[in-house]
Amino acid sequence: MKDCIFCRIASKKADAEILYEDDKVLALLDMKPFNPGHALVIPREHFETIYDIPEDIIAHLYKIVKKIAIAVKKATNAEGINTIQSNELAGNQGIFHFHTHVIPRYFGDALSDLGPVWESTIQAERKELKDEAERIRRFI
Repeated sequence: MKDCIFCRIASKKADAEILYEDDKVLALLDMKPFNPGHALVIPREHFETIYDIPEDIIAHLYKIVKKIAIAVKKATNAEGINTIQSNELAGNQGIFHFHTHVIPRYFGDALSDLGPVWESTIQAERKELKDEAERIRRFI
């Protein structure tokens, strides 16, 4: 897609600070990092969301996410790492080319003010969980 920034980076038509590349994926530094060392891992081919990307490519991509996470942690002396992958507008996806963020984290950084981001204050009832699990299992 000619107007996709990640496609332009993958085809070398736009500049980026590349950390790693192979025939399927590449890793680059984020231009708007949460913390120094914030990286992105993207497939070379354009896939918009997790629903679209083939299993062999996503499996390879996440092997590289692990490799980049280890390198970023060592290089930045991070106290932790977030890996985040978002889909669709409601999921806060900003660029519609599949990508995974690798974000070095530190106690007291700007993101730590959010607290445990994925911890809800709602406690589900066991029956609700059982019913929801059954609905989801129908589609697996």
